[in-house]
Amino acid sequence: MPGLGWMEILLIFVVILLIFGAKRLPELAQGLGKGIRDFKRALRETTDEVKGSTDVSNSNQPPKMEPPNKQDYGNSQKK
Repeated sequence: MPGLGWMEILLIFVVILLIFGAKRLPELAQGLGKGIRDFKRALRETTDEVKGSTDVSNSNQPPKMEPPNKQDYGNSQKK
């Protein structure tokens, strides 16, 4: 399936112009722009949160390690 040529794009623009009218097009474009900006902002905030929660360099203390269970490993041979 080939890409859109200039004739197809022009036809789509004319159909949109007929459906919404010339006065309404700037309002639609402005609303679309605001929606895209809000989406990008939310995506950036989410990415920052994920990076912040997985970033180990923010912690000044090393991770806590629990001591092993006290078991007598020398006497654990089976007979």
